[in-house]
This record gives sequence, C-alpha cells and structure tokens, in this order.
Amino acid sequence: MCRGLESLPTTCLERAKELKALFGSLLQKSDHSILSKKNAKLRLILDEPLKWKESFEKLLSSQNGLCLFRAFLVSEFSEENIAFYLACEDYRTTKPSKLAVKAKHIYDQFIVCDAPREVNLDHVTKAITKEHLENASQSSFSLAQDKIYTLMEKDCYPRFLKSSAYLELSRKAKSG
Repeated sequence: MCRGLESLPTTCLERAKELKALFGSLLQKSDHSILSKKNAKLRLILDEPLKWKESFEKLLSSQNGLCLFRAFLVSEFSEENIAFYLACEDYRTTKPSKLAVKAKHIYDQFIVCDAPREVNLDHVTKAITKEHLENASQSSFSLAQDKIYTLMEKDCYPRFLKSSAYLELSRKAKSG
C-alpha cells in the first residue's frame, strides 16, 4: 500500500526537518519572550504547534502542520490517507471537463482493490464512490473523503499529538 519515505515529497520531508530545527533554535534564544510588533510574526510561528492541538482542522489548515503530520504518517506507514484526502481536495477544484480523467486516476490510485496506495474503506463506501464516478462531479469522492478524514481525526491525529516530534515542538513552544 504505502511506499514509505520515498512516497513523501522530498521538499516536505526536508521542510519537516527545517521546521524542527527552526522551532528548536528560535526557542533556545533567551530574548524571544520579549517581542516587539516587528517580531509578532515570530511569536505566531513559535505558537503554531500549540494551535495544532486545538483541532485536527487547525493542524490541516497549517502548511507547517500538514507537512509535519504527513511526515509522521510516512513514519507510521499510513501516508496514503493524507495523500488521498489532499487528492480529493484538489479534485473539488478541478474543471468539469477534466473531472472524469482525474476521478479515474484517484479511484485507481487509492480505492480499487489492491490499488498502489489503497486507503482503508469499507465495501459499501467503495461501491457508492464507484457509482458516483459514472457521472463525475466535484462531490464524487465526498463520502470516501469524509470517512478517511474521520479515520485520521480519530486514529492518526491523537497518535501524532503523542509523537515525540510533536511533544518536543509543543514543549519548546510552551517554554518560550
């Protein structure tokens, strides 16, 4: 199903490492707690990991959070879930003339039995999604996407919040 680290875009993996180093170095500086208006943006960056714990939606809406969460999923061998979710988000903005081709690609990549990056969906959801593809629309994958979102929110997200990488970032943010 998941090809491991090689399926994670190099830029995202590199970005995750950069973010960890950035948060660590910024939080080690002794004067970071006394910030001027000029440094307000820095405070937002430092506090960012704490906001990710507020909700799964806040994590996904943060470019940095999404990148670190994706790196975490790669380490957990479940990166196909976020890849599918993001493919569905992209699909929703596809021009109607290109929906059918893109829908077939997503279906073949993530949903069909023994797909290269098959996501964990029940048989009924797979069947309904296949039916929706006969007349492809922006909402063709809505049910399947909602199921994967819920799976990540209830299973992967709590594990991410307990991961050593997240705990280290949030601890440093709190101490800052």
